Amino acid sequence: MPGFLGTRHRDVQQGPDRRVLDAPCAVILAEADSYGYAILQRVRELSGGRLEWTDGMLYPVLHRLERLGYVTARWDVAGSGRRRKYYRITSEGRTHLAEERKQWQAVDSTLRGIWSARIALLLEGVYSIFTYNKEAPRESAN
Repeated sequence: MPGFLGTRHRDVQQGPDRRVLDAPCAVILAEADSYGYAILQRVRELSGGRLEWTDGMLYPVLHRLERLGYVTARWDVAGSGRRRKYYRITSEGRTHLAEERKQWQAVDSTLRGIWSARIALLLEGVYSIFTYNKEAPRESAN
């Protein structure tokens, strides 16, 4: 079943809209410079294991953010001696992240309102069923 956030949720794979992945990448890079594998691990950690991105999802997003000027990249040697490409959010990226945050908050608020209304209607329906059953006349067993 396709997923809204373009992630692999548990064992279901979905086709992502890469732009949906921008905000989580920017948030992680706003914490500190990072490299691909560490970003993937941080996504898993922040989602409590519910979201598991693949490198095939992450790197096109990072490259696109780099082209847009929201992140910069540099090669560096890690303590293990291995070369890694580190990504850093730019000031333009921080500005973009602030705008993205506002948009996501609006989406979140809207969805919560919709879902709350749906749950209220459902509960109202269940309540009316039980109320109706209590008020219905009972036949005597005589």
